[in-house]
Amino acid sequence: MTEELSGERPGTGVGPDTGPDTGPDAGPGSEGHQDGREPFGARLRHAMDTRGQLCVGIDPHGSLLTSWGLGDDVAGLERFTRTTVEALADRVAVLKPQSAFFERFGSRGIAVLEKAVEEARAAGALVLMDAKRGDIGSTMAAYAATYLDKDSPLFSDAVTVSPYLGFGSLRPALDAAAVSGAGVFVLALTSNPEGAEVQRATAADGRSVAQLMLDHMAAENAGAEPLGSVGAVVGATLARAGADLAINGPLLAPGIGAQGATPADLPGLFGGAVGNVVPSVSRGVLRHGPDISALREAARRFADEVRTAVGEV
Repeated sequence: MTEELSGERPGTGVGPDTGPDTGPDAGPGSEGHQDGREPFGARLRHAMDTRGQLCVGIDPHGSLLTSWGLGDDVAGLERFTRTTVEALADRVAVLKPQSAFFERFGSRGIAVLEKAVEEARAAGALVLMDAKRGDIGSTMAAYAATYLDKDSPLFSDAVTVSPYLGFGSLRPALDAAAVSGAGVFVLALTSNPEGAEVQRATAADGRSVAQLMLDHMAAENAGAEPLGSVGAVVGATLARAGADLAINGPLLAPGIGAQGATPADLPGLFGGAVGNVVPSVSRGVLRHGPDISALREAARRFADEVRTAVGEV
């Protein structure tokens, strides 16, 4: 029997008001849409409203594998990933596998990632592939086909991308996402200090580069209800946003937990947009493995803290 992080709706096996499951191509919020074409923004809004706003990253660092008593090898990767999916996919809104930690093991690591995506979506989580891809033309189209084409074994509900070859370079991904009902999260204001030299730079019209990107995202989301499918990545560890975050889309906020941000920081950083924030925690939850109950309890605590912080706005 599954549980939603703040308590299960008795007798249903799902979180409150999630409705019937329509299979792995559906995910939270897509009930009644057997073709999976309901826009990602609508599915994400429903998932956050029923399961809470928390995203948990699947980041199989070598040090985490070791702390779990596993080898830093494909067998350890598989055990780590399957345990995390088993523990969390039936109760958190979003799982975010970091592709690089799977790619380092070559084709066998990618096979583990493919299985994780399949099993997580089948259990009801939305899968956000953290790949941060960025290129132009046919190469960008190939990346889009990898993560946003429903026939791909790595098809995910959403993917992270980099716009710093120009926002227009993302058009193949944006178009592919629109066709498949998936989402795209665009790097805007990242938490790494080096990011400021590009993101805080001033464009020709006087806007910061980050604001220029955010304005492009707002244009993509114009008129979408209840939420657009083009999201921004804004680090939760930032002291200030210094930009208009009202893009009518989700705001992925990595950095909760081990990187130093807390759920209590979210209202001050995101203001009136905090209801659209998807706070992401990885090591803060994963360090409690391999015990499944401990992983679930850690995720529940973070979800409750997010709910409290957002509810106070």
